[in-house]
Amino acid sequence: MLPSVFCGMWRAAVHSLRPRRTPARRLVSTRDGVPVGLADAETIFALSSGHGRCGVAVVRASGPASATALRCMTGLSCNLPPPRTALLRSITDPQSKEVLDRGLVLWFPAPHSFTGEDSVEFHIHGGPAVITAVLHALGSVPGMRPAEAGEFTRRAFQAGKLGLTEVEGLGDLIHAETEAQRRQALRQMSGELGRLYRDWTHKVKRCLAHVEAFIDFSEDELIEDGVLDKVDKWVCDLQAEMERHLQDERRGERLRSGVQVVIAGATNAGKSSLLNTLCQRPAAIVSPIAGTTRDVVETALDIGGFPVLLSDTAGLRESPDLVEREGVRRARERVEQADLTLVVVDCTRLPSDAKKIATFLQGHLSSVLPTQEQPETVFPEDRFLLVLNKTDLLPEGNRLKLDRELRLVSGLPPVCQISCNTNEGLQDFLAVLHNSVRTLCGNPLSCAPTLTQARHRAHLQQCFAALAQYQRYRDIDLALAAEGVRLALMSLGRITGRVGAEEILDIIFKDFCIGK
Repeated sequence: MLPSVFCGMWRAAVHSLRPRRTPARRLVSTRDGVPVGLADAETIFALSSGHGRCGVAVVRASGPASATALRCMTGLSCNLPPPRTALLRSITDPQSKEVLDRGLVLWFPAPHSFTGEDSVEFHIHGGPAVITAVLHALGSVPGMRPAEAGEFTRRAFQAGKLGLTEVEGLGDLIHAETEAQRRQALRQMSGELGRLYRDWTHKVKRCLAHVEAFIDFSEDELIEDGVLDKVDKWVCDLQAEMERHLQDERRGERLRSGVQVVIAGATNAGKSSLLNTLCQRPAAIVSPIAGTTRDVVETALDIGGFPVLLSDTAGLRESPDLVEREGVRRARERVEQADLTLVVVDCTRLPSDAKKIATFLQGHLSSVLPTQEQPETVFPEDRFLLVLNKTDLLPEGNRLKLDRELRLVSGLPPVCQISCNTNEGLQDFLAVLHNSVRTLCGNPLSCAPTLTQARHRAHLQQCFAALAQYQRYRDIDLALAAEGVRLALMSLGRITGRVGAEEILDIIFKDFCIGK
C-alpha cells in the first residue's frame, strides 16, 4: 500500500493538473434516479416530429414537471401509466378543461428515458391547430418552458446517455439524405467511433499515470522498474493506430458532407446539358451561344446512395469579357477544390486522324488541370473522368473507330461516351460515376469506423503531435515529456467531451503497485 503522506502528495499533484477550463462533466451522481444537476432543471417541451401537416405529431416534455403535465392534461388523478406503455386518452387544456385532441400518451420515468429525466410524449394528430393548442397548453403548466434547439440532446449528453461522438452521429442521422450517409451516421450513433476514442483515452491516461508516478516516486525507489519502457511502447502503438486512422483520405468527412463533383471543359461541350440530364430538370440554361454559363450552378444528387454536390462551371477559354473571365476563374477554382472532375469534350471537335485523338485528349486534360498538378504522363484516375459528349452527331463508323483507338490508349482517366440529347451511353456513364464516388467515400460499414468530422481530425492531429513531444523530451526533460502526454489526453477529451484528474488517480492506485 502507498504511505498516506505519499497519497496526499500525489492526489494534490494530480489535482493541480486540472485545466482551468474543462468540458462539461457527466452528471453521474443521482438523486432519486435522476442525475444531480438535472433534478433541479426546468421542464422543457417541444414538437419532436417534423413541422407541417402530418398524420401523427409527437410532442415531448422532459424534466421534473413532466408527471404534473401528464396528469393535468390527461385527467389522471394519482397513478401514472405503466412506463413505456401507450395509453389512449383525451388531451385537455389544464386551465379551461377543453378537450384539445384524443391521442396516445407515453410515460418515461427517470433515468430510463432519452434525456435521463422524467419524460412524457403526446402522440397527437398532426394538424397545425392541434399542435399549436397542445404546445400552448403545455406552456401554461407551472415550471415548463419551450425547449431551445438541441436541448433534449444536450440533457442526454449531460446525463451520460450519449457521448459527444454519439450526439454528432445522431445529428448526422437526422440530416442524412442518402443510404450511405444513414449507415455511417447510425454506426457512429451506436457508439463505435466513441468507443475507439475512449479506448485511446484510457491508454493515454495510463501512460500519463505511469509517467507522473515515475517522476514523483522513482527517487524514493517506490516505483517498479521498467515503467518508462512500457510507456514508450504504449505511445508508439498509439501513434501507429492514430496514423492509420488519420490516413483515410477523408472518406468519412466526404460521405458526410457530399462528394464535390465539378463539370468542366471548353465552351459548348455540353456541360450544362450533362448537369440537366443528371439532375433530370432544367437546372442550367442551355443554348448554342458559347459562354452562356458564367457562374457556378450547383445541385445535390444521390448517386447510388452516395451524396454528390454537382457543379456546372463556365467554359474554359480566353475571353475579353470581364464577366466571363471571372466565371472562368471561378471554374478553375472549383476544379482545384473538387474531389472528382468530369471533363466534358465535344466529340465533333476530335481530330479526324484517330492516332491523334489520344494526344488531343491529353492536351485537353492539361488545360483543365490546375497548373501545380500538371502530370508528366499519367492523369489521376481517381480525380478525373473524361466524358465524350454528342456521340449522336458522329457517324457510326467514326464511333467504332473511336472505340478501338481509346482501348489502345494508356495514361488517360476512364473515358465515357454519351449523348445528352439521346441519353445514349448514359447508363454506362452512371455506373462509372457511381464506382468513382463509392471509391471516394468508401464503405461506411466495412473495417474500422472512419473520421466524420473535421474537428475530430484536428484534435487527433494535435494528439499525435503531443505524443511526439513525449518521445522528443523523454530523455531530456521528463516533465516536458509528461506535459506532452497530458496535452494528448486533453486533445482526445475534446473529442469525447470527458477527461478528469480523478480518472488518472484511479489508474495510479489500481493499475500498478507503488512502494511494493
